[in-house]
Amino acid sequence: MISVLIVEDDPMVAEFNKQFLHEVQGFTLSGLARNVEEALQILETENVDLILLDVFMPGKSGLEFLSYIRKAKENVDVIVITAASDIENIQAALRLGAVDYIIKPFQFQRFKESLTTYFEKVEFMKEQKHVSQTILDEQILKREQKEHRIQLPKGLTKETLKIVWNIIKKHRGEFTTEIIAEETNISRVSIRKYLNFLTDLGIVDFQLIYGGIGRPVNVFYINQQKTKLINQFL
Repeated sequence: MISVLIVEDDPMVAEFNKQFLHEVQGFTLSGLARNVEEALQILETENVDLILLDVFMPGKSGLEFLSYIRKAKENVDVIVITAASDIENIQAALRLGAVDYIIKPFQFQRFKESLTTYFEKVEFMKEQKHVSQTILDEQILKREQKEHRIQLPKGLTKETLKIVWNIIKKHRGEFTTEIIAEETNISRVSIRKYLNFLTDLGIVDFQLIYGGIGRPVNVFYINQQKTKLINQFL
């Protein structure tokens, strides 16, 4: 679960944020703070992964707080939720590393999309040691472009991926390109493209098997810990 601290001086808005948070799976509330001082106290005692941060508050502003935790190298992410809609504040927040910026008033759907995108990014990062440039661009660096984030690489289609994935799931053990091509009635060249994509994601792993005669063969198998990553492409 991702632990969240809400920093908001308006009790009504804080309650809305709290209720909205409970509607999104994968998150738990670690605390509510009405100002920067209270937020700092909670950070000292609680394990916080994400802060939902207002800008305008009594005393120090949310941006001053964000600047402080960056200088202190606190291992925490921040989504700014504020009525501040001017470019100066927006740029300042983004330059200080805010992962998203939501302008009040906002709809629940925008809130949910922000947290869901953040959750998917965190889960993706947890499960990777190395990634290709394509996956890095599509899954992390450009993740805010939701319509692009769920698109497949050029040359691959959702319909064919579903067919390939359904056949792959039937093989609880090992399988080869030839086996999937035969069972899907799709060319081996095309199947290799889909298997390369799944391998880049880490959903499928492989090892090179050397037989007694002929060329070595790539034998594939599913990495069960990462299968949920495919859901965004289906």
